[in-house]
Amino acid sequence: MTTAPAAAKALAASVPAALFAAGLALLASGLLTPASALELASRTVPILVFVVAMTVVTGLADSAGLFTAVTARLAGARRSADPGPTPSGRVWLLWLLAVALATVSTVSLSLDTTAVLVTPVVVSLARHARIPPLPFALTTVWLANTASLLLPVSNLTNLLAQHRLGLSPWGFAQLLWAPAAVGVAVPVVFLLLIFRTELHGSFPRPAVPHVKDRGLLAFSAVTVAVLLPLLVSGLPVWIPTSVAAVFLLAVFVLRRQSSPGWAAAWRMLPVQPLLLAMGLFLIIQTLHDHGLGTALARASGTGESFTALLQLAGLGALSANAVNNLPAYLALEPAAGSPLRLAALLIGVNLGPLVSPWASLATLLWHSRLRAMGINISWRGYMLAGAAVVVVLLPLSVLALWLSAGMPG
Repeated sequence: MTTAPAAAKALAASVPAALFAAGLALLASGLLTPASALELASRTVPILVFVVAMTVVTGLADSAGLFTAVTARLAGARRSADPGPTPSGRVWLLWLLAVALATVSTVSLSLDTTAVLVTPVVVSLARHARIPPLPFALTTVWLANTASLLLPVSNLTNLLAQHRLGLSPWGFAQLLWAPAAVGVAVPVVFLLLIFRTELHGSFPRPAVPHVKDRGLLAFSAVTVAVLLPLLVSGLPVWIPTSVAAVFLLAVFVLRRQSSPGWAAAWRMLPVQPLLLAMGLFLIIQTLHDHGLGTALARASGTGESFTALLQLAGLGALSANAVNNLPAYLALEPAAGSPLRLAALLIGVNLGPLVSPWASLATLLWHSRLRAMGINISWRGYMLAGAAVVVVLLPLSVLALWLSAGMPG
């Protein structure tokens, strides 16, 4: 007999495929026109390809032991044969390192890169230090979302907004630097309050881990080291990540033909998150073509006063948590109307998706990586904590934007 948790899990697993099938049915029925679907694909397919390729790269690098080796060094690993007492480090300093990794990765690469690349790093960091990984894991996903406001590359919504605004990356940062700073500071303060007990004390420095195949480790390290600067070089991000994924797959096949390592990377592909995202894109685009944009424009208000900007940001956050931040942005973009209002919308759809699991693709990818590492998350606790952060974060971020713009009427 199927237990209730098992039935709920099976139901949750069927939702992404059902939504994707519904999206395809809308396209087949003509409610979503081919022209509209092609326009949607031109905006969203590259980022989905990037996500898949980056997942393969990080999965293979993890299988080669790259994250284990890096995090052991960051945690001050010692050789097991070293004489003398075991040295120790401060937990809060290790956590600040996780904050820095998540913030820098999100700002300079993207929130999805942080979800896929930094999550295994910080979780391994905590495990090497023999401390609970939850504070490090939650730090990653919160900052993956809330630190994604400063540069166009940080979030796909930013790239879409940059195209509409016609701003350089520097001009974009000048518009959004103040709320971007709040987007990092407020979640960090909440994390300190929530995990103040867990972040006290010290941890024993781990021993340097054994590496089974130093060749694979070297190839993985070089591939990741070359890939990271290419992601901010101006190239479409899906190109270097795809090349890196194909290269590492070839290396693994040649060196480990019978090993489960590279096959495990395929099993880590985020199939369900991608199906969910694609289904939501298709459904929201169909609704947008049939009057959703007009209805949202009425609800978003007008003007550039603090309350008007907060109204738009709040609607963006609600929409992102109801569906997903990218379709929410696409639906509300016509209602923005000015650079300042577009910035307020970005605050809502970038900083707001901390409540529902599907609010951003980064959150789904983060959860997928945690499950692959054997870590279970209580979605109820996640949603309650995220809601508390958003209630404080949104008004403060909009206020920072309003003040930095010279307090328009």
